[in-house]
Amino acid sequence: IGTEKSKGTKVFALGGKITNTGLVEVPMGITLREVIYEIGGGIPNGKKFKAVQTGGPSGGCIPAEHLDTPIDYDTLTALGSMMGSGGMIVMDEDTCMVDVARFYLDFTRDESCGKCTPCRIGTKRMLEILDKIVEGKGTLEDLDKLEELGKQIKATSLCGLGQTAPNPVLSTLKYFRDEYIAHVVNKKCPAGVCQALLQYTIIEEKCKGCGLCARQCPVNAISGQVKSPFKIDPEKCIKCGACIEKCPFKAIVKK
Repeated sequence: IGTEKSKGTKVFALGGKITNTGLVEVPMGITLREVIYEIGGGIPNGKKFKAVQTGGPSGGCIPAEHLDTPIDYDTLTALGSMMGSGGMIVMDEDTCMVDVARFYLDFTRDESCGKCTPCRIGTKRMLEILDKIVEGKGTLEDLDKLEELGKQIKATSLCGLGQTAPNPVLSTLKYFRDEYIAHVVNKKCPAGVCQALLQYTIIEEKCKGCGLCARQCPVNAISGQVKSPFKIDPEKCIKCGACIEKCPFKAIVKK
């Protein structure tokens, strides 16, 4: 059972945007596609597969083009991920890869023991850059800084945590760079996740003019006449989402 260099089986904790979650034991050499679609049952609600992260918080994100990759230690490492703790988190089309990278780096930054400077300070600086990007304040130069910092941290950290902490960032920069560019150039989050980059809009054709959204808005950013389409003032809107939750006609969208 297994491959020439990776013998036996491996237990994965399968989770995320997938139909069947739980612990699965599979032979080494099985493909990611087989695990996700044949064992995991695929992506629910007809959504498209976007990426899978293997190895836990320090693992890299692997895109759809590598779904037929056999699972073993060497192959996952070559893709910028790792076997790690056996985590396997599936992501669909509604996942923002920049936000995912920020989420995992926030965890590893917090877990750093602080002994070595590259990990203690480097992960903090990378997280600061990612925070800028998801807030719409990033630049193209920041992407180069992230790559340089990530490579230096991997090469100079003392232990395994620091040496792998940049993986989520480096892998998403490699495979999903277009999403980073959309955040810093177009100031848009393609997945509609990063709140600072979203804009709430009322679809006039669907709005019945009931005024419920205006009554729910905590900052009075919505105005209009009863039985006529209402409008949202983007300058006042704090993007809390209260209007979307209360609209009975699904007339409010965020994009």
